[in-house]
Amino acid sequence: MTEIDTVVVGIVDRVTRRLRSAERLCRTVVLRLRFDDFARITRSHTLPAPSDDTTAILATARDLVELAAPLLRERGCTLVGLSLANLAEARDPVQPELPFGVRELGRLDRALDGVKEKYGSAAITRAILLGRDPGWTIPMLPD
Repeated sequence: MTEIDTVVVGIVDRVTRRLRSAERLCRTVVLRLRFDDFARITRSHTLPAPSDDTTAILATARDLVELAAPLLRERGCTLVGLSLANLAEARDPVQPELPFGVRELGRLDRALDGVKEKYGSAAITRAILLGRDPGWTIPMLPD
């Protein structure tokens, strides 16, 4: 399960960075799994509010993996995929959540995005991903 968690962390890190660079928010996190027998399952969860926060999306993805853990232990896993749905423009007005002013979500994410943009995506990474193959990179296309 730790290998799957590592893959999920890497995917979430890349996807949320792309989400923020496109100035989008998501409401739904979708996890796709393929088992050793090539059967597939999809699990999703809708967040209470639109978000581009890596921590919130990663926690949701980990919860979805945990729900599928009995099947993963029983049947093995050959593919892990993650997508974000119910996208909205980050500029659209959003009803703020209470309590106001607790902390500004996403400040760390935006700072890390700036470092990766200036020095390359390999300049800084999460500790769990050190020494691992970063996987496929998808070119950013204009909207």
